[in-house]
Amino acid sequence: MRIIIKARTAAGSTSAAPMDTYGAPFNVGMGVVVSGTVNYTVQHTFDNVQDSTITPTWFNHPVMASLTANQDGNYAFPVAAIRLTVNSGTGTATLNIIQAGMPGQ
Repeated sequence: MRIIIKARTAAGSTSAAPMDTYGAPFNVGMGVVVSGTVNYTVQHTFDNVQDSTITPTWFNHPVMASLTANQDGNYAFPVAAIRLTVNSGTGTATLNIIQAGMPGQ
């Protein structure tokens, strides 16, 4: 799978990065790189973010929450989508996502 990149400067959330829940194995590696001063959280949802009639419920990643430095992590279980939320600060956080089991695009 191609690398998905989501970046955010200042408080707020990126758009959602939908995952392929049919991919086997469902393994997602990700890393956040920080520039400047920023506090961020990686979040996931089990809701269909492609359906505009649904307001997704977002859950914080168990390790990648309220961080201020570079960090990597993963999802070994299926999630519908991932996003990056900057909680505070004026710097930039950049999330890189790679999902296994997918041909290169």
